[in-house]
Amino acid sequence: MTTIRPFTCEDMLKFNNVNLDPLTETYGLSFYTQYLAHWPEFFQVAESPSGEIMGYIMGKAEGLGDNWHGHVTALTVSPDYRRLGIAATLMNILEDVSEKKKAYFVDLFVRVSNKVAINMYKNLGYIVYRTVLEYYSGDPDEDAYDMRKACSRDVHKKSVIPLSHPVRPEEVD
Repeated sequence: MTTIRPFTCEDMLKFNNVNLDPLTETYGLSFYTQYLAHWPEFFQVAESPSGEIMGYIMGKAEGLGDNWHGHVTALTVSPDYRRLGIAATLMNILEDVSEKKKAYFVDLFVRVSNKVAINMYKNLGYIVYRTVLEYYSGDPDEDAYDMRKACSRDVHKKSVIPLSHPVRPEEVD
């Protein structure tokens, strides 16, 4: 049975099996601890009965006015535990926290080449809001989709009206 619980500092010593996936953005320890300190309710882990980390989600609340939103910074599930609904469960938790924070929407960025993730997010109710050109560094750089899902506070769903043109990373607010 999977246990969903808050992420702890000790988890940073145990999550390499999840972070070694090539589609997972990996950050320095200070980045994880900053999120854990500022937005602990947005940082959850899925743990197996043996104590192995199956996956995690980390995010935050940001923006001003009707741009106040929950943001998924990272969502990853170990290849051994994919297609079990863990990612959807973690996303639901982040969406619930965003609702409690009175967010207008939840957003995330995903590589345009990551078709599996894009389809999963679409099945969870997310739309492609805009394309962010050369968002991911590499050789060559890769575009990202900014995907969004409206929260209940956005009664008229203004936050999920797609932009008709791509933007550059410096234009993302």
